[in-house]
Amino acid sequence: MSLLAPPITAVADVDAALRERGHAVLAPAGVAALIDAADTSELDSLTPLWDDLPPDTYLRDGGRYRRRRHGCFVVDGDSVEPVPRRAHWQPVEYNALHGGIERWFEPLDARLADAAVWARLLRAVCARASALRKPQKWYVEAHPFRIDTTDGIGRPTPEGAHRDGVDLVAVMLVARAGVKGGETRVFDAHSPYGLRFTLIQPWTLMLLDDMRVIHETTPIQPLDAAAGGYRDTLVLTYRAGGFQGPT
Repeated sequence: MSLLAPPITAVADVDAALRERGHAVLAPAGVAALIDAADTSELDSLTPLWDDLPPDTYLRDGGRYRRRRHGCFVVDGDSVEPVPRRAHWQPVEYNALHGGIERWFEPLDARLADAAVWARLLRAVCARASALRKPQKWYVEAHPFRIDTTDGIGRPTPEGAHRDGVDLVAVMLVARAGVKGGETRVFDAHSPYGLRFTLIQPWTLMLLDDMRVIHETTPIQPLDAAAGGYRDTLVLTYRAGGFQGPT
């Protein structure tokens, strides 16, 4: 299959790219540099945790293709503090399909949340949010996802092209096996500009200024219907002022 590779941004240029274009993509080597690691081996050790994600029971399209967990943190400079389990909530203005309801997902696996590389990753992306806006306390929601082909097709973004109602969105590819599709599309919210590409290499990281761009990922299908396939990602959202919740 011929897949359109993402436009890679050098680590030194990430903050400028976010300010100027509203998006940036880091290669795995760039992610390693961002988290002050020699390579991605610490991240590799976390990959098996995606095999233990519970089903998402809130899918309003009746699908069985999504598994996930959810965790929340407050990141302030070097401080990373987990917060008690809380519902994931989005207004319908940002998620017409699943907005307006409290979704109580199972918490993050302790082996993920307690890993030393986890705090470094949250702080590294926090620094990008602070460079984009200003240094401040950030309210972070973490979502490990598996989209599979149980139903013959899996939808990474069943709500379609959307914003998340936060300041910065980070989407990291963890694994991709036995599937076609899954093309990422990023659109400027205020102009006709857009681009498309496919996240292929594990630990490639896409950063989005949620106030400036809209994003979606196209459905996946199995290369072999009998064998099936899946696409694993980690989504982190950074929001100033507090977590989203019903008022």
